[in-house]
Amino acid sequence: MKKRIHDIELFFKYPNEVQREMLKKLLYEAKNTEFGKEYGFKDIESYEDFKNRVPIHSYENIFPYIERLMRGEQNILWPSEITWFAKSSGTTNARSKFIPVSQEALDDCHFKGGKDLISFYVNSNPETRMFTGKGLTIGGSHQINEFNPNSNSYYGDVSAVIMQNLPLWAQFIRTPKLEVALMDKWEEKIEKMAKITSEENVTNLVGVPTWTILLIQNVLELKNTDNILDVWPNLEVFFHGAVSFTPYRELFKKLIPSADMNYFETYNASEGFFGIQDQRGSDEMLLMLDYGIFYEFIPFEEFESEHPRTLSLDQVEVGKNYEMVITTNAGLWRYRIGDTIKFTSISPYRIKISGRTKHFINAFGEEVIIENAEKAIAEACEKTGAIIDNFTAAPVYFDEGSKGGHEWVIEFKSRPSNLEEFTHLLDEKLRAINSDYDAKRYKDMALVLPIVHDVPEGTFYNWMKKRGKLGGQNKVPRLSNNREHLDSLLEMISAKA
Repeated sequence: MKKRIHDIELFFKYPNEVQREMLKKLLYEAKNTEFGKEYGFKDIESYEDFKNRVPIHSYENIFPYIERLMRGEQNILWPSEITWFAKSSGTTNARSKFIPVSQEALDDCHFKGGKDLISFYVNSNPETRMFTGKGLTIGGSHQINEFNPNSNSYYGDVSAVIMQNLPLWAQFIRTPKLEVALMDKWEEKIEKMAKITSEENVTNLVGVPTWTILLIQNVLELKNTDNILDVWPNLEVFFHGAVSFTPYRELFKKLIPSADMNYFETYNASEGFFGIQDQRGSDEMLLMLDYGIFYEFIPFEEFESEHPRTLSLDQVEVGKNYEMVITTNAGLWRYRIGDTIKFTSISPYRIKISGRTKHFINAFGEEVIIENAEKAIAEACEKTGAIIDNFTAAPVYFDEGSKGGHEWVIEFKSRPSNLEEFTHLLDEKLRAINSDYDAKRYKDMALVLPIVHDVPEGTFYNWMKKRGKLGGQNKVPRLSNNREHLDSLLEMISAKA
């Protein structure tokens, strides 16, 4: 692990050279694939050539190639055999996405990311006793590839793909066993996981905050306690990712009441493992530059452009919003993953996730992004003593005789004593951190005070269940520029009233 820290220091010192070499290597490896021949990879000699030759791809653009891979063809996007696909439904589109996962992507990206995460943690916490017990991982499930059912090909949540392919030694230090961890019946799986893991010496948790909370609550109920340290006294770290930890921080402090508990953030997705928190007590992540991924960045003002301008790593600036574009060792070429990030540092390159390109509210020119919403929620909670479990928000459109606004549905674990005060604090923080929102709120000229619904515990769980979105990589959509999700949720609440 200490040796790997020295390797990482190499891209600390030479980040741009490491990235240019990565692009050269990816192009060389794939030059004889169908995609490589189509775009003349053999003749590409520079990043400028690459940009001019290969168009930016959305999932819809690249799916025809992926579909052929799923039907059993090979050497289409990447030269090695592809038999695994990470299934991702996203949160704005009900249709599933299937992301190819090569052996190189597993070895040099996902597995390497897991090992580096542990290296960073041990480096920051040399007194750790994490290895004296087991890691509890909440994964998804996988199934035979229905596009090619007679082949040895599968798809599933990226967590399930990783867990199924882990080396044998890794299976001995995690819990529960694969046959339980990869069950597809989510409610039954949580129940079984709670029973099994409540008898184990769990020292570390790995997973999405939403579903980890659900498991912890099941264990607490099973053991008739309100402190998870009564069950897992040696628990010392939660490695989390997929959604922002900000709204959940206070709830975890309540569930795990220990000042010594550590929280380490990761940025891993179906498409790859991108970033790791490398400093104790920080919410920044180091952008990992030697994982078989070449990065490009679309500036905020270009998000909606048909042919957006892209920047290489050496052209980005601190504090600006960028959409990530990736080229990977699984055959994604100049692929828009839909995530937005901000650089907090360029020496080394550290980032924060700021949202999704399709997850924002901009119905009136207010440009509210997920990062704004989470900061405002966190401050309103802090000042009112509230703790939230989940939330979503959408615009209220202009109507005859009424002005526009935002409507929020919030599920609290600990409710604020005064919801009106909470709403004003939420609004004030949004105005303080977003000048566009503040301008629209000035004297209620375009936007009025937000509407906030306080909904019963379990509302979001039941809504996700109704939509077939329990478990795995599924996440509650935080913000939407239309009312599709919000109206669906409100309709369900109304029907139960």
